[in-house]
Amino acid sequence: MEVPSMLKGESLTRLCQGAAVGAIATIIIGFSWGGWMLGSTAKKLAADETRSAIVAIAAPACAEHFVDKANDEKWAEYQKVETWRRDTYIKDGGYAMMAGLPGDSSTSSAIADACVKALNKLLETRAK
Repeated sequence: MEVPSMLKGESLTRLCQGAAVGAIATIIIGFSWGGWMLGSTAKKLAADETRSAIVAIAAPACAEHFVDKANDEKWAEYQKVETWRRDTYIKDGGYAMMAGLPGDSSTSSAIADACVKALNKLLETRAK
């Protein structure tokens, strides 16, 4: 049985080169425009989305917790704190807890930031 001429000599070299170039082009196009990603990138994106979802849920709960617990004295104290330090005030007060996560009673800066934004909107609404 005779081997086809495409698989002999220079033709075989060109065939292998074309396959290699095609594979490299497929990989480049797939990762650039095709939406392919590495597993580590997918895990990072999933963790970021989870964190964002937790903040979106916990921030209103934080603001509600502050409103329920705060009397006029606490509100006045909150308003006296510089705007850029209010998140620290909320964290130190224990309002920005990572509620809902098993065994986690730590405070979160992201939740505190979102909570302060919600409380500031509430203050604006009250002022009107």
